[in-house]
Amino acid sequence: MFHSNGWSYTWGMAVVGGSSICLRKFDANVVFRAITKYNVTHMCGAPVVLTMLANSPCAKPLKDPVQFRTGGAPPPATVVLRVESLGFVVNHGYGMTEVAGVVVSCIWKPKWNKLPANVKAKLKSRQGIRSLGMTEVDVVDPESGVSVKRNGLTMGEIVLRGGCIMLGYLKNQEATSKCMKNDWLYTGDVAVMHPDGYLEIKDRSKDIIISGGENVSSIEVESVLYSNIFINEAAVVARPDEFWGETPCAFVSLKMELKKKPKEKEIIDFCRERLPHYMIPKTVIFMDELPKTATGKIQKFSLREIANGMGSLPASRM
Repeated sequence: MFHSNGWSYTWGMAVVGGSSICLRKFDANVVFRAITKYNVTHMCGAPVVLTMLANSPCAKPLKDPVQFRTGGAPPPATVVLRVESLGFVVNHGYGMTEVAGVVVSCIWKPKWNKLPANVKAKLKSRQGIRSLGMTEVDVVDPESGVSVKRNGLTMGEIVLRGGCIMLGYLKNQEATSKCMKNDWLYTGDVAVMHPDGYLEIKDRSKDIIISGGENVSSIEVESVLYSNIFINEAAVVARPDEFWGETPCAFVSLKMELKKKPKEKEIIDFCRERLPHYMIPKTVIFMDELPKTATGKIQKFSLREIANGMGSLPASRM
């Protein structure tokens, strides 16, 4: 029962006469046993939960499909591909506490079923289109408020308008005025809009890394890291850099069963083959486990503190 949609799920199950299987904490092995024992049909969790399921020693193809609603952060396409090969059917939703839950969902188009599995996984990691509770959803230039081009490339800020949006932050007019403009809620999430009207988040505005004047999406770098067969979890934040201002700093945990662990240079070289030069992590930090909130989200603020504490990279490491 995590975050806003976890609460909604329990209500929804009651409405349709379903049963809720509750665990005191998340354990992938326990989840797989519960799915078999109780014939679970639906579940929800943050993308890190998908990662834990995909990498569990108990992971094996399910007898029957399980519908999985994920949210909280864009799930890496490689992780979606892994869990769907086990029998989970992933649906991605987007929302905020300020809008009372999930308000954008990646509604699946039947014609997409004909596409290769890796292409379907990329489509499923999009956030999608508005739900019935929203009047309008758009991606705009945060300065002008003008809609960005629907080309899947031009980045802007997600704005929302509808009946389920908050009136403001209680007794905090300053915070309210920063995000409520012309009847739109400015979410602080950076995204692109595709030609079919489906939006795709690229990052939180506070998580965008500005390296040498180029905007680096931490989510795009993380997606590449998750495609590395050695990596279990990944998160990317900015580290101060004497030459570039700041550069990507990757924090990763490795899969437990590895006999030989990769070095920092191997991870950087892996990214170099798949990313533009300015997006390549200049630093890779290995951890046993990345810090998470109680709802399973990786605590980037903790990682930013570590990256800042390491000081600036010298200009010689260009």
